[in-house]
Parts: sequence; structure tokens; C-alpha cells
Amino acid sequence: MKIPRILKNRMVVIGAAVLLVIVIMAAWPKSQPAELAAVQRGPMRVTVDEEGETRVRARFVISAPVAGRVLRIDLEPGDAVARGRTLLATFLPGAPNLLDARARAEAEAGVKAAEAALGRAQAERSSARAALDLARSTLERNRRLAQERIVSRETLESQEAAARAADEGLRAAEFAVAGAEHELSMARARLLTSSNPVAAGGKSIRIVSPIDGVVLKRLRESEAVVPAGEPLLELGDPRRLEIVSDLLSNDAVMVRPGAAAFIERWGGEETLRARVRRVEPSGFMKISALGVEEQRVNVIMDFEDPAEAHDALGDGYRVEVRIIVWESEDVLKAPTSALFRRGEDWSAFVHEKGRARLRSVEVGRRNGLEAQILSGVEAGEKVVIHPSDSLEDGARVTPQSS
Repeated sequence: MKIPRILKNRMVVIGAAVLLVIVIMAAWPKSQPAELAAVQRGPMRVTVDEEGETRVRARFVISAPVAGRVLRIDLEPGDAVARGRTLLATFLPGAPNLLDARARAEAEAGVKAAEAALGRAQAERSSARAALDLARSTLERNRRLAQERIVSRETLESQEAAARAADEGLRAAEFAVAGAEHELSMARARLLTSSNPVAAGGKSIRIVSPIDGVVLKRLRESEAVVPAGEPLLELGDPRRLEIVSDLLSNDAVMVRPGAAAFIERWGGEETLRARVRRVEPSGFMKISALGVEEQRVNVIMDFEDPAEAHDALGDGYRVEVRIIVWESEDVLKAPTSALFRRGEDWSAFVHEKGRARLRSVEVGRRNGLEAQILSGVEAGEKVVIHPSDSLEDGARVTPQSS
């Protein structure tokens, strides 16, 4: 039985159409899976993250006033000491050599220099006390103005930080006076022993603590003959801690005194607050773990939380710091994983009607997760994050998440 010609022609046409459809479907570009994220407005913060170390702000090294024998020191690190009451060490001066006129003049000059240093420390203490009184009165005035909504909350917080800094300045000045008094007593002891060698060889010198604090280090334990100036103990107040972090110099230039900081991974559950007190003006070279020479700058920070919040920390403890160098409460931002370089410009793929459209964007501030968008995309649009190298402009994409 023969198939009619017209039916045969229809079968050929249908077969050709099916073949054409198969070829077109094979050649048709496949949709690529893409993970999307929305461009949105919100707060953004840029920080400099680095490791840091705690240290006692005011530390004192107790040394031998003259050459002689120091008896065994029973104090151990962590023992509390009281100013003017705790016996640190007993020292038996050796019979000194007779001093000529020049050496005696130097010893007398040492006493005068120590007296001048004590006077300067006392003047600085008076200045610090006046600065604290002024800071407290200004703080009280700003608190009253804040209640009347005349000054901003930021101004009040800044003045509170200034008052705390003034209080710490007074405490540091008091420690400086105590240290100067100790240096003066040592200078007088040198002059005394050089003037009376018989008494010097037979009378012991009792060294008492110049501060209230604890023993940080015991540098000499057993009885021994030591030269003048030999370090014996290191004292300090562990409640008065600061944080020092050595930043890369190109990060340190972005940090300003007064910048807020957060202390993390220090062993406690809470994140501690701190504030930058000083960015040291001189840098130094440091060899990284990979053997790379780096220029570093020390940044000093003070705790803002009460001492009870970080009482578990001591001198020389490791912490991680995050220093805020820029922040804003309302910026247009996108994930940094959606941005990539095309020549000198930044670009991103924007999801439009099932396709990825390539756009040039202008980027402002960036942190590890987000970037400030100045132009190129709008709030609410979705961008492709982690775009593959095979993704091209106009390619069909299948959203994986939103």
C-alpha cells in the first residue's frame, strides 16, 4: 500500500521541524545557577582588625640603689604591695670606694636632678588635678544640657571619655610623683653611702614599695651581690591596664585619637569597649611570620568599661582589637563578593528578568563583607554573588537564593 504523496510531504516537514527544534534546543544557552543578594540601605562600619596586648600603664622597676648584697626576696608575682609599708628588699651596701671631688659632685648633682624631677612630677600632678576638676564640671554641665536636649548624645559621651581620661591622667601623675620620690631617696642613699663609707658598709637599706599595686615580676630571687642599678622587682597596678596594638603603617594613618574600639577574643564572653588614646608618631620594622618586612606603628587604647569587666585580664595578655575608622547609619551597600574588577573599574552582575546584566558601579568604603555603593545600582536590586568566570552579560540565570 502506497503512502499518499501529500502525507509523505507532511511527514518530511514534521520530521524536519522536530530535528530543527532538537538542534535549536541543543544550541540554546543553558541557564546558569546563580546566588543572589539584595542591594539595600543600612548601617555600615569599617574597622581595622589586629591582635593586641594588654599592659600595665604605670610600671616601676625597683633596682639596687648601690653596689652590695641583696638578701633573698620572698615576694612573688601577684603579691600585693602597699605604698610606704610593704618591704620589698633588704640591701646590705658594700663599702664603697672613696670618691674624688668629681664623683662627689656628680652624686650631689644626681640628688638635685631627682629633686627637680620630683618638683616637676608634683607640678604635673597639680595640673592633672586641675584638668580633672575642669573635665568633671564640664561633664556635669553637659549632662544637664543633655537632659534638656541642647547637646547631642555624642557630645555627652565624648565629654564622659574626656573625664575618664583626665582621671587616668591624675592617677598617672600620682604614680609619677611616687616614682620620683623613690628616685630621690635612691639618689640620697648614694650620696649618703659615698659620704660615710663606714656607715654604708655596716647599715642595711630597707627598700619599701613606692606604690599601691602588685608584684608583676621578680627579677632577682636569691641572695646575691649585685651592682648598683641591678633590677630586682617590677611593680604595677593590674587594674590600670591599657592595650597596645602594632598596626601596619598604612592602617595606622586611618586611625585617629578618640576612635572607638572593641576588644574581642580575650577569654570572656562579652565584647569590651575601648578608645584610642594615642597613635605613636614613630614606626618600627617587624618581620612577619612569613618573613616579610613590615612597617608597624603602635596604637594605644584605654578600656572604657569598668575595671570589674576585665579583672580577669593581666599584664601581657593577648586580645583582638577592632578599631572603627569610619561608620554611617544609612548607606547604600552591597556584598563585596558581588564586585569584581574590569580594567580600572568595579563591576557587578545585576539580575534583570531572569538574565544577568553587567553594570559598572562606583564603590566607596569597603570592609570585609560589604561595600558602599555610590552609583551603578539601586536599593532593592539583586546582584549575583560569587559570579563564575563563564558568566557573561545577558546570560540566563536561575536564582538559587534571595
